[in-house]
Amino acid sequence: YTKITHFFHFPQQTTIMAFSDREQPKVLCLFDVDGTLTVPRATVDQAMLDTLTKLKQKVVVGVVGGSDLGKIQEQLAGNAISQFDFTFAENGLTAFKQGEELPSQSFLSFLGEERYQTLANFCLQYIAGLKIPQKRGTFIEFRNGMINVSPIGRNCSRDERNAFEKYDKDC
Repeated sequence: YTKITHFFHFPQQTTIMAFSDREQPKVLCLFDVDGTLTVPRATVDQAMLDTLTKLKQKVVVGVVGGSDLGKIQEQLAGNAISQFDFTFAENGLTAFKQGEELPSQSFLSFLGEERYQTLANFCLQYIAGLKIPQKRGTFIEFRNGMINVSPIGRNCSRDERNAFEKYDKDC
C-alpha cells in the first residue's frame, strides 16, 4: 500500500464524496480484512487506514470479511460503515452502501433450526474426538451467513493459532 501512496498524489478527504465525484467512479476496490488489511483478528494500522482514505478520492472503496460486523468494526479501529463506501460482513450477507444497510438473508432461515442443530451437533462431536495440541473454547460461532467451525477454538491466542497452523500443515 505504500507504493500506492507514492504513485498517487492524494488530497485530504474532508467530506463524503458521491461516487460520480471520484476520478474513476466505476472502479471498485474491495479489500479483504483478515490477512490483507490486517493480520487475522488484529487491528489495522493507521498508515493503512490513511492510505485507504486517500484512495477513496480516486475510486470507490469497500471492505469484505467473513467475520460479523462487530469484529470487522473492531479490526478497522472505528466505524467501518462510515469509513468505507461499501462494508460487507459475514461474507457479504450483512452489507452497507454509503452507510445504508442493504437487504440481507439468514443462514438459519435458509437451513432451518432442525437441520442447523444436526450440523452443529455433528461438528461438536467430531471436534470432541480430535487429538490436537490444544483446544480453547467456542468451537462453533454462529453467524447470519454461516457457521465458523474452529477445531482449536475461537478463543485461542495468536501463538496458539500459529502453532496450530504449523501443526495442521505438518499433518
